[in-house]
Amino acid sequence: QLQLVESGGGVVQPGDSLKLSCAASGFNSRDSALGWFRQVPGKAREGILCITTSGGVRTYADSVQGRFTISRIYTNNTVSLQMNSLQPEDTAVYYCAATGVPWCGPTSDFDSWGQGIQVTVSS
Repeated sequence: QLQLVESGGGVVQPGDSLKLSCAASGFNSRDSALGWFRQVPGKAREGILCITTSGGVRTYADSVQGRFTISRIYTNNTVSLQMNSLQPEDTAVYYCAATGVPWCGPTSDFDSWGQGIQVTVSS
């Protein structure tokens, strides 16, 4: 089974930056695309970005274009989400997720999830 553990959340002010990290381990973790999602209470979980096993990136959320960046360190199998110019509407629980396959397909392909981590943007 694939395990995902997020870290790096917290409370920041509008305009600040924050970096989330996710450690992936377990069966097939190195052969899986990894991605980030977020969810606000009462709303559906939203896909943000995905990175393939070869470093290709797919963007699911237009609202993060130019502000959020996904990266992957293959030696220790971690994926990070660098978030810049954060705004109050970015407040959400952020989830790391895996597809179990090397490519970034539709968000419905993700079938392994971390526990989630809170990011709050507030003045």
